[in-house]
Amino acid sequence: MKKGEIYEGVIEKVDFPNKGIVITDGQKVTVKNGMPGQKVRFMINKKRSGRAEGRLLEVLEKSPLETREPVCSIFPECGGCMYQTMSYENQLKMKECQVCELLDGALNGTDYQWEGIHGSPIEFRYRNKMEFSFGDAYKDGPLTLGLHKKGSTYDVLTADDCQLVHEDMTKILTCVHEYFLKRNVSYYKKMQHTGYLRHLLLRRGVTTGEILVHVITTSQEEHDLESLKEELLALPLEGKIVGIMHIINDSLSDVVQSDETRILYGQDFFYETLLGLRFKISTFSFFQPNSLAAEVLYSIVREYIGDTKDKVVFDLYSGTGTIAQLAASVADEVIGVEIVEEAVEAAKQNAALNNLSNCKFIAGDVLKVLDDLTEKPDVIILDPPRDGIHPKALPKILSYGVDHIVYISCKATSLARDLPAFLAAGYKLEKACCVDQFCQTVHVETVVLLSKGEIDSKKVRVEFSLEDMDMSEFQDGATYPQIKEYVLEHTGLKVSNLYISQIKRKCGLEVGKNYNLPKSEDSRQPQCPPEKEKAIREAFKYFGMI
Repeated sequence: MKKGEIYEGVIEKVDFPNKGIVITDGQKVTVKNGMPGQKVRFMINKKRSGRAEGRLLEVLEKSPLETREPVCSIFPECGGCMYQTMSYENQLKMKECQVCELLDGALNGTDYQWEGIHGSPIEFRYRNKMEFSFGDAYKDGPLTLGLHKKGSTYDVLTADDCQLVHEDMTKILTCVHEYFLKRNVSYYKKMQHTGYLRHLLLRRGVTTGEILVHVITTSQEEHDLESLKEELLALPLEGKIVGIMHIINDSLSDVVQSDETRILYGQDFFYETLLGLRFKISTFSFFQPNSLAAEVLYSIVREYIGDTKDKVVFDLYSGTGTIAQLAASVADEVIGVEIVEEAVEAAKQNAALNNLSNCKFIAGDVLKVLDDLTEKPDVIILDPPRDGIHPKALPKILSYGVDHIVYISCKATSLARDLPAFLAAGYKLEKACCVDQFCQTVHVETVVLLSKGEIDSKKVRVEFSLEDMDMSEFQDGATYPQIKEYVLEHTGLKVSNLYISQIKRKCGLEVGKNYNLPKSEDSRQPQCPPEKEKAIREAFKYFGMI
């Protein structure tokens, strides 16, 4: 089996999150973006250390699990959702099996109470936030507005019947698309860094029906958007548009951010309610994308936390403070720590909105903030980003020796990687479950309750160290693909092995003796741009390399 060769086979199972396993000629090959039972044609694109990865080229035969017809016109080309031809019941079963397998592997036979998977109250039209891209479906084609083709960085399919969003969002997308299509307005081309239209960001309160519309462009052209505003406000919607924004973004990276925000109409925030609490949400505030499933998730978290009367609760990676505020009603004090300053400001505003005076929110990296906190927690809630908890922060968290820790994970592989550290510190996984917030997609939330076993907490503080952890993903040996994935997820930038090795050398990190060196003294190599160098350095910091 060699790179570039094409094979056929049946996907026997799918590991979390979307890694299809095919056995061909006795060789295990990972093929992403498929379903169990599909017969597929794939090309080998990676082969090293006895592991092979293939790129899906074609589905030759449907899976027996595909028991229903697609519900939108651009499936399966669209990368927005993968499993819509599979019944929701089977989606839940598959995700549950994936997570159980990861937890069982991390626990190495230790017993725990598995409480199943909780489905979303609604299967379709559940998203309260969606980012659509401007582009074209093929080179030099007409303007499109929607979602990227599966596996493509450039091709964009118009998502005018997307079933993940409310019909109000679809009407707004169609209006904006037709408006700029008629006027032949250019879209931003990532490679050339030229053009005007970049993204359409929509947010809609599920419980309030309040809608924010954001048109994101560059500053390279000027267009009067007054008539677009009037067309949007005239749309027959179930909800109500409360704000229309024109956001200027001249960043080279393909992320939605603001250099300047112009309010064309109304306000730059909307309201949503969750479990009786009211939340003010602005353009870039983090909020769970499925409001109704978030209520299910947070109800479980509140149950797992248990009685917090007269207790101090630490909510680490607190976002806009949703969980902190749910715990605050009966706690003595809740302290939230979050690195995104805008989220912290939103959390403070929302706590005031809900008349909660016993919440304190701190802006900063958990790794550093814990060194300065004088308060001692009785309960800790962890809701880290996809990469999980930084291994240097884990000993600090575990040193408090609290009786109960609730860990909410949006990436089960990160949770599975972190669990052995908790076990080494004397914690037992008491119970766990999943909550599906992202129907039709590969993602699922996992919640676990970790309780202190019979062990001397002082001894844990003295003896626990980074040596007790699996640091393979965070040491100098962090792989190039891991660094690339981190940079792409956090900045939207794609970086090459060459750029990573250049910055490694700048930082004094070990690089293979001849790795990515010029072939001769006269050879010229492209040098890493400053924006990408900064992103790579941030990845190095995250993985504990510098």
